[in-house]
Amino acid sequence: MDNIPDQNDSAVKDYIASLDDEQTVKDSQVLMEMMQRISGHEPKLWNAGTIGFGSYHYKYDSGREGDGHTIGFYPRKGKITVYLMDGTGRYSELLAKLGKHTTTGYCLYIRRLSDVELPILEQIVQGSYEYIKSQDGHIHQILWKTAKK
Repeated sequence: MDNIPDQNDSAVKDYIASLDDEQTVKDSQVLMEMMQRISGHEPKLWNAGTIGFGSYHYKYDSGREGDGHTIGFYPRKGKITVYLMDGTGRYSELLAKLGKHTTTGYCLYIRRLSDVELPILEQIVQGSYEYIKSQDGHIHQILWKTAKK
């Protein structure tokens, strides 16, 4: 099943407004501004509350294909997930300077933006966006499983 974003312009604003934690709302607004500046795309609400920017097409050797957001995040109270579609392993040096966080595969988990260095986070997100966009629009493998650590 494809991850198709909600094209309704108010969907993201309505979703952010529905969050029950004031700090999560503020952090989400900062991340939206950052990712919109990096990508040049308006935010779109993807599946299950993910706020994504831009899109790319993937087709794996298995034949599975679809579209995903190029960069994005998923806000929850006390935990924000930033999606690095090329995998977190590519950013080990920057992650060491980021501040308090955890990672898995292509997910960077942050409790609050005040726990991390925003300029470092922006470098990581920028690098991920540029890498995904450089892949000629077609991703043929699950990048986060093959990224060098």
